[in-house]
Amino acid sequence: MTSTKKVRQVLPRPARFNMVGDGFRVYNYFPNGYPIREQFSPFLMLDFNPEHDFGPSARPRGVDVHPHKGFETVTIAYKGHVAHHDSTGNSGVIHPGDVQWMTAGDGILHKEYHETEFSKTGGPFEMVQLWVNLPAKDKSAPAGYQSIQSSDMGVFKLPEDKGEVRVIAGEMNGVKGPAKTHTPIHMYDMRLNEGAELTWTIPEQFSSALLVVEGDGEVNGSAFKKHDFVFFSNEGEKMELKTKDKCTLLFLAGEPIHEPIAQYGPFVMNTMQEIQRAIEEFNSGKFGHLD
Repeated sequence: MTSTKKVRQVLPRPARFNMVGDGFRVYNYFPNGYPIREQFSPFLMLDFNPEHDFGPSARPRGVDVHPHKGFETVTIAYKGHVAHHDSTGNSGVIHPGDVQWMTAGDGILHKEYHETEFSKTGGPFEMVQLWVNLPAKDKSAPAGYQSIQSSDMGVFKLPEDKGEVRVIAGEMNGVKGPAKTHTPIHMYDMRLNEGAELTWTIPEQFSSALLVVEGDGEVNGSAFKKHDFVFFSNEGEKMELKTKDKCTLLFLAGEPIHEPIAQYGPFVMNTMQEIQRAIEEFNSGKFGHLD
């Protein structure tokens, strides 16, 4: 018999936000907000920019050129438009409902900022960025990215017009997502209406959590409210969710990577010797060039 996955903690939004560049007003849920990273592998970091109106700007706000190595970044846009460029020649715009899944792998330069037309008018801006670890065997994988549009995602529709779950990665109740991942990951963009009820299962050993972008409800017997982060234990498999009102939720689950983590800023490797090598590679220009 399948047992219910236990809720470990319901964590409120961290008390303080910080600016990433001048275009992202984020609350860092982990590793700085809450010390849960060691229990939440393969996920390394979660920044949440709740809805905020930056106002019009002649110059696009954002983050200038910066390096990454040894992990992946996943950017999910809820409101507003995010543009990006990288040193492999990739560029694009992430619109509401879209996802950019970038593999830094062996090293990449990257910049991200408010899309030009959005900058001119301003307006509501809301997004999430995750850092996802890579296993040692993939930390030297070629850099690249997946541009995942909302229309690409598998959709699990609830009966009686109670909402839908867009599957970004992995699968839910037989519906699969398009993202290609280096380790098993399930990631869902959940848009549920008032009175929705939903059940699914996740392997017991997977790390899992639910970010409440909007709305109130209950999951596995624990109440949640807007901007909570529901962190589950690695016991049980069954998820049971009920909404009190209209909800937007991000569900994350992944198979842990049982390897040491060495981090220095935007480099995540397994040893400090590898970190030193990454710094040397960056300084020597191995990550390419980006204006």
